[in-house]
Amino acid sequence: MPALLALLLTCSFAGPSSGQQPDRVFNWQPGNQEDVRLDPGNYHAGQTYHASGDGGNMQVDIKSEQPVTIFLAHSEEWNAALQHPELLNNLQQLCAREHVVETRYSCFVPPVGMTLIIRDERYSPSANHVVIAELGAVLDPSSRVERAVGAGIAGVAAVMEGRESAKRQFKAPNDVHIQYFRWLCAENCVQPEFRWTWQVKEKYQLTSFLKVYGGFTPDHDGSQVSIKIKSPVPMVVAMLPSDVANQLHAKPEMFEPALEKNPCQQRGVQSLEFQCTFNLADGPQSLIVAPEATGNVPHKKAEIEMQFVKCIENCELLQTRR
Repeated sequence: MPALLALLLTCSFAGPSSGQQPDRVFNWQPGNQEDVRLDPGNYHAGQTYHASGDGGNMQVDIKSEQPVTIFLAHSEEWNAALQHPELLNNLQQLCAREHVVETRYSCFVPPVGMTLIIRDERYSPSANHVVIAELGAVLDPSSRVERAVGAGIAGVAAVMEGRESAKRQFKAPNDVHIQYFRWLCAENCVQPEFRWTWQVKEKYQLTSFLKVYGGFTPDHDGSQVSIKIKSPVPMVVAMLPSDVANQLHAKPEMFEPALEKNPCQQRGVQSLEFQCTFNLADGPQSLIVAPEATGNVPHKKAEIEMQFVKCIENCELLQTRR
């Protein structure tokens, strides 16, 4: 996709943010620009847009000494018209604007190649105006836009005009300035990036004993944990502070009191997936699982999975923005 593609962007990442980070702010920002010279009836092909998804917006500023018509044309149709100039008058025009001298031009671009076309509206006295319609000339031959979308145009123009465009003499020059814009992040562009990370994924042999999985410590407020259980018998599943969970084997009498005020738990479940949220102040957490009924536990296996959201890039911002 050319650097000048001005499309609305949707920014996302694989995990949720902490809720403390300011949102990214996007805006139109100046990109490349072109200065073009046209004679009466001349055409100029500017940026070609390749919108993804369902399409997106584009925006340019146009300033012309003489009135021009601006529109978007299907790139394939435009390229065909370059080879067969009699097709120029039949181009399908999207977002056409006539009699433009100075304007901010915008259009919603469909998800197909579309080329910005500018035509000098002045009458050409040629007997066969359509057939010998000419292209204008870019005043700055080093223009990145012209190299990107007009590499084949100079040769076509030379055939149509019978001479090299670089040596062209204009009869009634109309100078047009084109300022392209890009939709870019303008504020809070660097953000912490998050990703779901596996902590537990196993099948284990059921026993009457409590199973404890440790090792999760929230690194930002609003850290999310996702837990999935599948068992042949009803289970208790919970996240507890690690210092409490580590004492349950030695002090089983602490088990029920520890669960009483714990918001991240499920009782009597056999097949369930649920999520919990933790803050920095909650400290290290451990996952505990056990059969609800410890007597006559079947000789079968239970499946347990746990993922949590972890900062993977620009994590120092979590410290500076607290």
